[in-house]
Amino acid sequence: MESTVTEPSFTLGLEEEYLLVDRGTRDIVTSPPDEMLEACQEQAPGRIHPEFLRCQIEVGTPVCQTLDEARAELAALRGTVAGVADRYGLAPIAASTHPFAAWEPQKHTNRDRYNMLARDLGAPARRLMICGMHVHVGIEDDDLRIDLMNQVRYFLPHLLALSTSSPFWRGRDMERRSYRLSVWHELPRTGMPAGFQSYGEYQSHVAVLVNAGVIEDASKLWWDIRPSSRFPTLEMRITDICTRLDDAVTVAALYRCLLRMLWRLKLRNVTWRPYKNLLIEENRWRAQRYGLDSGLVDFGQGRIVPYADLLDEIIDLTREDAEHFGCTAEVGRARDILRRGTSAHRQIEIFQAALADGASEDEALRRVVDWLAEETMVGVRDEPSPTGVTT
Repeated sequence: MESTVTEPSFTLGLEEEYLLVDRGTRDIVTSPPDEMLEACQEQAPGRIHPEFLRCQIEVGTPVCQTLDEARAELAALRGTVAGVADRYGLAPIAASTHPFAAWEPQKHTNRDRYNMLARDLGAPARRLMICGMHVHVGIEDDDLRIDLMNQVRYFLPHLLALSTSSPFWRGRDMERRSYRLSVWHELPRTGMPAGFQSYGEYQSHVAVLVNAGVIEDASKLWWDIRPSSRFPTLEMRITDICTRLDDAVTVAALYRCLLRMLWRLKLRNVTWRPYKNLLIEENRWRAQRYGLDSGLVDFGQGRIVPYADLLDEIIDLTREDAEHFGCTAEVGRARDILRRGTSAHRQIEIFQAALADGASEDEALRRVVDWLAEETMVGVRDEPSPTGVTT
């Protein structure tokens, strides 16, 4: 009998974290009103949550079948947070670091889970004034999820480079397009995961840490990509949060298409060549340091290749998958990001332009915050989402 292969659902779910800023001072708000979070949660039950630090707020879409649905949900959630925050003179910014805020005054949310994290992680936890974007893609088969995780690691630096939004830290240009990863790296169990032969092997390694009392469960593995401990999804976590909504959608579309491309190869008994973390992490560093600007290493050719060429190859590799998901235009917008630069590029440009106009460094940084607040709302429309969340 001819066997049939069930394609994974490749459903989508997006999570974003925002920093809350005072519209007057442009600084981070250390203690936003409790009623603000409550009002957000009333408008979007189960989709807006407090984060580790009180100056942050997290949103998460429901499971989405299409990219259009995911975009509409994310737009509605951004709009909900912005609309409620505005009542209190606040604004969310979709940036992975704040241009000038200090981390020392920040307070963590008083919940058991966060209190435990603060106690276990010590001082580095108090520096987590950083935000990211997580993309979940539905892959129901456990072993397939691990297999695709092993292979897609190669492309994670390419996705990071498209998303960078954290060039500043405490008022300084840190000469990183993604300084967020430098802060994040102080925590344990971060970075690129090792390869696993099967889901069983992955579980056995997690069990060692759980049984030793080091972690409660796999949710405490904060890798760049991981099998979700709550859902049958492969969760990509390496990227900065994209300031512009359409950029977030493009990165999510590319990640989803890459996973389906690798699944198609597997049907033909073809596997993307595995590379050790020694090599993958070199590209991770290059993406963190230079973003789109200085190219990444093509391990097959053994040389640094301009990012534009690598992006063209990825778009070509995933053309069939973009057509399958109906997201050819969204994937193609990656070239727009390359042309105009990521949020990190624009923040540095705005800062330098303000200085050239005679602004002080403090004023130049405030202009960057103003741009971030405006750019976070680009593409966010006052319309209901498919499941009723309104902005």
